[in-house]
Amino acid sequence: MSPATPQPAIDVRGVRKSFGQQIVLDGLDLTVQRGEVFALLGPNGAGKTTTINVLTTLARPDAGTATVAGIDVVRDPAGVKQRISLTGQSAAVDDVLTGAENVVMLGRLSGLSARGAKRRAVELLERFDLADAATKRVGAYSGGMRRRLDLALSFVVTPEVLFLDEPTTGLDTRSRRELWDVIRSLAAAGTTVFLTTQYLEEADQLADRIAVLDGGRVVATGTAAQLKSRVGGDTVELHDAHGDLLREVPTDGTVSDLRRALDVLDESGAEGMVSLRRPSLDDVFLALTSPATRSAASLKETA
Repeated sequence: MSPATPQPAIDVRGVRKSFGQQIVLDGLDLTVQRGEVFALLGPNGAGKTTTINVLTTLARPDAGTATVAGIDVVRDPAGVKQRISLTGQSAAVDDVLTGAENVVMLGRLSGLSARGAKRRAVELLERFDLADAATKRVGAYSGGMRRRLDLALSFVVTPEVLFLDEPTTGLDTRSRRELWDVIRSLAAAGTTVFLTTQYLEEADQLADRIAVLDGGRVVATGTAAQLKSRVGGDTVELHDAHGDLLREVPTDGTVSDLRRALDVLDESGAEGMVSLRRPSLDDVFLALTSPATRSAASLKETA
């Protein structure tokens, strides 16, 4: 007898959601395995935040089914809430309190004893590299520190699934990379992470699998490498001294084919610098999302 297949952390089938006449989710299907970092990519208005809201019980789907940690989001929203944490696009922290006071307060609200809440605050502030700032008021924290504190609050009660809705929006490059390290450590400890982002590099760096959302539907799912392979292979490029592209020749990346590509460029007689270009998630995004959706990127999703 073969072992039973593990139940996915998230399973979505045919979910639809509209706001008035606007269809936001149009038959959404996706599956996230336990312990996976899963990134949902798409321009603003594609339905990313609405997807998060449905999965965290903040919005009720019009049709279809969705389960999180094996629990139906419509039939048992309270059960779902007990097993998840959500970090939104802005840090939900109290600027007047210190970092430690924020964690202790939420711990007490979550049912921990006074001693247990203080102990949890020490553990989490250490884990999220905030121990030295524990007694500082949060109003004096940098953007990156505030986001790390927000994540720490999500773990006062350890969730089975952590939802991150564009967690690095508004952060500088250094703070963004520091937060990536935190997310990697959470995933390594076994937490399932569902991440929405507009930053293609972020998905490339963090996600085990990526789904591309366009027009309220998932149009592609796979690893970063699998998605990149859908939009073509490597290309040998010849650039002039100003960096302008003179010629490009596709290649399968083998030594023999690279030699062939270089011979083709040599026969052209052009002079310049040669480089190897591989498909990026930018190429995937442009190939799989519609121009109409991309042109609406300035419209913020409010639902």
